[in-house]
Formats: sequence, structure tokens, C-alpha cells
Amino acid sequence: MGTGRPWRGVLVAITTPFRADLSVDFDQLQEHVRWLAAEGCHGIAPCASMGEYQALSDDERAAVVKATVEAAPPGCAVVPGVGGYGSRQACRWAEQAAEAGAHSVLARPPDGPAARAADVVAHYREVAAVGLPVIAHNEPYDTRMDLTPDLLATVAEIDGIVAVKEVTGDVRRLHRLRDLCPHVDVLVGADDVVLELVLCGATGWVATLPNALPRHAARLYELCVARDLGRALPLYAELHPILGWASRPEAVQAVKLAMECAGRFGGRCRPPRGPLSGAAADRVRRDVLRALAATAGPASGAGPG
Repeated sequence: MGTGRPWRGVLVAITTPFRADLSVDFDQLQEHVRWLAAEGCHGIAPCASMGEYQALSDDERAAVVKATVEAAPPGCAVVPGVGGYGSRQACRWAEQAAEAGAHSVLARPPDGPAARAADVVAHYREVAAVGLPVIAHNEPYDTRMDLTPDLLATVAEIDGIVAVKEVTGDVRRLHRLRDLCPHVDVLVGADDVVLELVLCGATGWVATLPNALPRHAARLYELCVARDLGRALPLYAELHPILGWASRPEAVQAVKLAMECAGRFGGRCRPPRGPLSGAAADRVRRDVLRALAATAGPASGAGPG
């Protein structure tokens, strides 16, 4: 993925595995990191929204980042989320990531009440001053702060801001971002628009699907980068139902259930998140089984692109 640009390629926003007593299972965490790298993913993003970072204690959060760095093989980037209530907290997590040996950080706007544009810019300036490359994380449904292309163009003037993870799913934003700040990489942040955004120039995918189906996701990304629509489109069509769960409020529960359906350890979420049940759980199971069935044989296009 290009030396010096560890945020490119398929970065997996990993879940945090919990034991039955809801303590962090670090053995499962490190096995998962090694498996994802072996399956073709290019990097790992612990302690992002998918990792339930708000439900972790400070000690647990630091230990998750450290364990991820220790488990990641050479060539596999580690890009921790550094979300926090304010700049002071985010900077502390960026410093901890640097001390642990991470390669970059994924930074949301400040958690809590919606900030003014000037405050958001100041927030990113402080996080970037820590020294690690910063990926701005735009997830307005969760943060209540929309990093619009115009605001991001101002943020992108800060030295050290290297990319934006765009979660809104609005394909038009990629074109606007590339026009306003062409020096900043745009990364796919919503799984169910990966084909559209990569074809239009996105240079990476901060993904959730690979937690359950990494080889399938890596293959889809490779086909999109190669613009091999003859094989990318059929694969995308079969994966799209499960890809769509990443954009729902119950995304974390859905991904953990998808992992279980694919034969991996998903485990429980920490309260207040409860498990999926009923029709939603049945739908996730059907979507995973559909993806597995559709990509099980030679028709999956698993050969060289």
C-alpha cells in the first residue's frame, strides 16, 4: 500500500472481543488481528466506533491499542481511533498511540455537544501536533458534527492531516473533496458504497465487513481498484446486503453476529448494547450465508485480477 501511506488499502475497524464476564479478551483480539492480516487486509483500526471505545476504561483502551500493535505483523498498519470528549482527551490518546507504535490515528470531531467550525479546526490542529498522521473521521450521525467538504478543506490545511474517512455515503462528497483538497486521501467509511467511491478515486476503505469476511472484502477492494467491473459487480451484488449493516444503528451487534455466523468469535457487546434478536438477527444470518454461498466456488473470481 505504498511506503509512508499506511492509511491506504483495506483497514479493518475491529470489534473488541469480550469474555462472558465482559472483560476484554486479549487473546481473541490478537488472534483476530493476525488472522485479518493473513487474510489480505492491510491495516487494523482498534478503538474506533466499531470497537465500542466509549465502553472501555482508559486502561483497557490503552491495552487494546498496545495489544493490536504487538499482534500486527510487519507491513500491517495500526491506526487507532482517538475519539474523546475534547481535544485534551483526543491528544492523550494520540500520544498513547504514538508511544505504542501505531502508524496513524483516526480522529473524530470532539464528542459531546456540536462544536463550532473554528473549534473543530482547533481540535484537529492540536491532535495533529502530536506528530502522527491524522485521518479525519466524518460520522455526523454519531458525532452530531458534519465535517462538510468546505470545513474539511480548512482542516486539510493543517500539517499532518492526511486523509478523511467519509461515512455519510454521499458519493458526491468525494468529488467535492478532491476538488477542494486534492492532497488529502478520501477513504471509504460506509461499506455499502465501496465500489462507487473506489471507482471514483477513494484510496482506502476503513471497513467493518472484514471482521467476518476479510478475504471477500479484500477481493472486492482489489477488483474495484483494478476497475474490473466484470467481476466486481457480481461480487458486490452478493455482498451488498451484509455490507449495508455497517450503516445501521445496530452495526456493532450485527458485525459481531456476522462474525459468529462466519465461524469466528464475535461475542457480546457491552451494555447498553444488547444482542440482535428476532427478524434482525435472522436477516444478518441470511445475508452472511448468502455471501458465503455466492463466493464459495470458482465463480467468486478468486483468481488473479
